[in-house]
Amino acid sequence: MSRPVVAVVGATGAVGVEFLHCLAQRDFPMSDLRLLASARSKGKTMDFKGGSLKVEELTAESFKGVDIALFSAGSGISKEFGPAAARQGTVVVDNSSAFRMDDKVPLVIPEINSEAIAKHEGIIANPNCSTIIAITPLWPIHKHNRIERLIAATYQAASGAGAAAMEELVESTRAYLEGREYKNTVLPHPYAFNLFSHNTKIDPATGYNEEETKLLRETRKIFADPTIRVSATCVRVPVLRAHSEALNFECERPITPEEVRAMLTGAPGIKIVDDAENSYFPMPKDASGQDDILVGRIRRDISDPSGKSIAMFVAGDQLLKGAALNAVQIAERLL
Repeated sequence: MSRPVVAVVGATGAVGVEFLHCLAQRDFPMSDLRLLASARSKGKTMDFKGGSLKVEELTAESFKGVDIALFSAGSGISKEFGPAAARQGTVVVDNSSAFRMDDKVPLVIPEINSEAIAKHEGIIANPNCSTIIAITPLWPIHKHNRIERLIAATYQAASGAGAAAMEELVESTRAYLEGREYKNTVLPHPYAFNLFSHNTKIDPATGYNEEETKLLRETRKIFADPTIRVSATCVRVPVLRAHSEALNFECERPITPEEVRAMLTGAPGIKIVDDAENSYFPMPKDASGQDDILVGRIRRDISDPSGKSIAMFVAGDQLLKGAALNAVQIAERLL
């Protein structure tokens, strides 16, 4: 697959647009690129490398001759078309939750477990955005001093709910500032100048919603460590794109902020933003459009007398490293 035929499924969505951006920016070697979406998007044209490509309707026949398919059209579409594509010889890199916890499907963050790609049977899963942004900067630490427990609070942007949610945030903010009423239809609560618990279903047995449970289960699978303890609180905030997360982790042995900074300095996909003098730390405005995950506020957790715990703050572009970029990095390793 030195010059594969590539298909983008869900090409007109927020992540689909970023797939095209990443493929172009990274000069991904392709012999052909096919854009696939629902029937209502058929015939639409999209810009790519100074030219335009027509969107085709997604069908079971769409994958004939396709080597790699990048999926971001929801779990229902992935379940329907992913296995069919794989049976035709296409390697599927799926951005939905459909296959993440399937034991036969590798769940991959290339900076952490790229070796798992070789075990694929036609489908490779992209982790949830909040998981990628949280644990990519934790991996260099975990390799040297095993993390036994992680507590995370996420501040998740509208981009995580798609282009329609981003538009709802813009329009509801405009209405709020103009003193007009606005009826939210995409998200369950008013979004302008508001924040609310992530709107995935809550498990009555645990009290955790699906987004929080994903962070636990996916971390264990990617780290290949079923004993790591994870507790998350996931919140939607009125930010267009780029998720932020407050992380508190406890290591096996005592650890210092200086050691953490040394481990993260130069680590792939990480940029340290930790200017205490000017109170300048990771922010979504800086993370937006950035490939790297920003890390700062690195400090000892003074509530833990053992010296094993660190608190820090991270921000990463949900549409890039949290979705499209991670998938394209997986595709690059398939070559």
